[in-house]
Amino acid sequence: MKMNWSKGLLLLAFVSFLSLEAGAQAKKKPAPKKTTAKQTTAKKATSQVLDAQQAAPKQDTVPPPPPAPPKDPFAFDSVRVSLRPDASIERGLVKDRTPLAYEHIREDDAWYRERVWREIDIREKMNLAFRYKAEDDNGSQRFLNILLHAVRKGDITVFDPTVDDRFTTPMTTARVGEVISGKCDTVQVIDWAKDPTGSKGIMKDSLVCKEFNPDEIVKFRIKEEWVFDKESSRMFVRILGIAPIKTYIDEASGTVLGESPLFWVYYPELRPILALYEVYNGKNFGARMSWEELFESRYFASYIVKSSIENPYDLYIKQYIKDDILRLMEGDNIKNKIFNFEIGLWSY
Repeated sequence: MKMNWSKGLLLLAFVSFLSLEAGAQAKKKPAPKKTTAKQTTAKKATSQVLDAQQAAPKQDTVPPPPPAPPKDPFAFDSVRVSLRPDASIERGLVKDRTPLAYEHIREDDAWYRERVWREIDIREKMNLAFRYKAEDDNGSQRFLNILLHAVRKGDITVFDPTVDDRFTTPMTTARVGEVISGKCDTVQVIDWAKDPTGSKGIMKDSLVCKEFNPDEIVKFRIKEEWVFDKESSRMFVRILGIAPIKTYIDEASGTVLGESPLFWVYYPELRPILALYEVYNGKNFGARMSWEELFESRYFASYIVKSSIENPYDLYIKQYIKDDILRLMEGDNIKNKIFNFEIGLWSY
């Protein structure tokens, strides 16, 4: 019995030793793996990229808001249409007007031809109808707005005056908008959202567009040709083009810098459009003529600024005569030369 009990103790001690040895081996750390040269280079490159990303400043991924679109230079053309008849009579004759075709003049019969450039100053009393500002269903009745309305609709073609006045270079509607109102400029203004008091000096870009003011246009230039037809023994005058003139003034000093035409319009193409608009008559609201009749009947005051008579250098009068009064007298002298030529053909 004593031998069996001693064998049992030895067996129990042996089993305890084996369990302790297995637990010790399980707690041992695994041996580190050997790294190759390629793995070391890749780790260095990865760490360099991470360091560069941390060192670089953070960029704003949100794009800035787009600038506000510039104002429409033709915004003045938006006129509300009357929902009821705005007259005591049915006015349908204006819409059906068409100008009469010009009488044909053969080239062989054009015995005398001279070109004349005139300017119409709408500040003169006889030309005040050009400034009439009333609105109708077909738009503003101001003469300049009638031209720009036709340009915006694409009814007529306008030509670049900086090239020549022979109608050689057309202008787009967008280009006309830039000319009449000017290009938009970017200026620095205080960012009141980030700097409410304005003491920090935080600035931002702002788009500034100058609005077009029709009152700034006070002159129109007319290019016309005087032709004597020997077949009918008559002197004809045919308007070739019309151009609004803009006066440029220095805002600081108020001095006039100069004048320049905005664009040229071919008058024969404009005649059907002018026939649809009536001219203001302060004496009788019912007896009105169309703008086409006004130009054909010569119911406007003007002065000559250039002609082809004895002008071999193709100069304007102001380029060789500096005095204002003498320039007007020279224009009257040119008009008298044309008049005297026609009168001198007749004998009694």
